[in-house]
Amino acid sequence: MSVWDDLVGQEPAVAVLRHAIEDPAAMTHAWLITGPPGSGRSNAARAFAAALQCEAGGCGTCHACTTVLGGTHPDVTLVATEGVFIRVDTTRPLVELAQRSPSQGRWRVIVVEDADRFNDQSANVLLKAIEEPPPRTVWLLCAPSPEDVLVTIRSRSRSVALRVPPVEAVAELLVRRDGVDHRTAVVAARAAQSHVGIARRLARDPKARERRAAVLGIATGVRGVGDAVLAAGSLVETAQADARAATEERDATEKNALLRSLGAEGATTLPPALRGQVKALEDDQKRRATRAQRDVLDRAMVDLLSLYRDVIVVQLGADVDLVNVEQEEAVRALAAGSTPEQTLRRMDAVGQARTRLAGNVAPLLAVEAMAIALRPQG
Repeated sequence: MSVWDDLVGQEPAVAVLRHAIEDPAAMTHAWLITGPPGSGRSNAARAFAAALQCEAGGCGTCHACTTVLGGTHPDVTLVATEGVFIRVDTTRPLVELAQRSPSQGRWRVIVVEDADRFNDQSANVLLKAIEEPPPRTVWLLCAPSPEDVLVTIRSRSRSVALRVPPVEAVAELLVRRDGVDHRTAVVAARAAQSHVGIARRLARDPKARERRAAVLGIATGVRGVGDAVLAAGSLVETAQADARAATEERDATEKNALLRSLGAEGATTLPPALRGQVKALEDDQKRRATRAQRDVLDRAMVDLLSLYRDVIVVQLGADVDLVNVEQEEAVRALAAGSTPEQTLRRMDAVGQARTRLAGNVAPLLAVEAMAIALRPQG
């Protein structure tokens, strides 16, 4: 057993990280771990952080390894924003923390799971810390690609690129770690396009599979403008419900904890001096809900793109496996009823909707425009 066991299909990247632990000359103060969604960026960063603290280089069983992987090691800080951006008021405390020597471990490690979400101001604050690093501090920055990070930060970091793991490797992980039967694991891994987290959810949660099937049903269910509007409304409502389910309980717990710390638990009205703190928390929670909704919608669009990818594979007679093996009948019906050019236009419409959502267009408007573009033409 080691901390690297769950990084399936990432042998070249793991070799680079292990070499840095074994050879001090290969170690540096800032790392940029990149890879497509589901490749395991945050898992790789946590494994590397654990290995840095472990006397054996990542045994996976010692106190240092288990506390880092469990998120409780005092010298390893994990940062994962749930807002649209990482702001300056989040970054400055991290920079101050980076100046401190480790209290128990061998290194002070700061893992930023969403380094692509730094805005210009917060990225410039981080840059100053990376330019003048303390000797025992390591920054582990995770992002989808190097281009998603400010070029000055990128130039001062050592890059490690992860790849999309093979479907069979993800399936084997689900079988070994989660006890999923092999067929279900393979179908889930393929449907998730090797995204380990999504594959695990699809393999273990029947409702997640039902929601995905409903999203894919948009491709065959939209026959006219009316169908498109209804489908868009349903998709956005589902995304809102999922976002609420993911954040509602946590929001209430956070607000109660804040009121308790302010001595205002159970109060019907708050003194003016306390309202600002409560409003700041509520604003953060709104940003978190906005991001959760966008993430759900974006994933739905990725699923739709995978379906149209299968359609064009069939239309062109390509000798490659389908992503959506359980929707093969629908894929072949769509392929027979349209041309490759129409399929590409539909894929463009989905891609444009993703771009609009990232640009803060109202979700319902973006999804409605997409759904209308998916309907059969003449």
